[in-house]
Amino acid sequence: MNDERAGDAGWEERVAALWETIDAYGPEDFRARIAELAAERGDDDAPALFELGAAHDSTGLPVEAVTYYRRALDLGLTGLRRRRAVIQLASSLRNLGRPDRSVELLTAERDLPDARLDADERALAPAVDAFLALALADTGRDREAASLALGALAPLLPRYNRSLAHYARALLTAPDGS
Repeated sequence: MNDERAGDAGWEERVAALWETIDAYGPEDFRARIAELAAERGDDDAPALFELGAAHDSTGLPVEAVTYYRRALDLGLTGLRRRRAVIQLASSLRNLGRPDRSVELLTAERDLPDARLDADERALAPAVDAFLALALADTGRDREAASLALGALAPLLPRYNRSLAHYARALLTAPDGS
């Protein structure tokens, strides 16, 4: 099912408005409010399941979030929510002691051709890199993690972009300790 069905703009707006006010609610209350919105869409609605996963994740329940994210992805979640679900699933798995699986998911996500992604999805490429760097560090691949993080940072600097990008790549080929 697509991220947004015809006539569901109101639902999308209500979900967005609720997320904007997350700090006004306790964790259980926030999850309950998201669950009410999700119930409007049914048990097999991928966007609603993603929102349930995100609500559980954001309120400290990553085990439950993983279940919702996986179900949403299995049901064919698309677009920006699909990319967010992969990032958030990978982050939750890393936090649950599965950085290896996080690396797998984020590496596959990073390898998707830009032509398959819309502009909003491409805008999350630095987030993919950032969470992949965290997972790499957790698997003991510190040089790869630093290279990825510094490479993602390089374009944002007001100066030294080329130098930092070069040094980031060099981390992958230089022997340890240099």
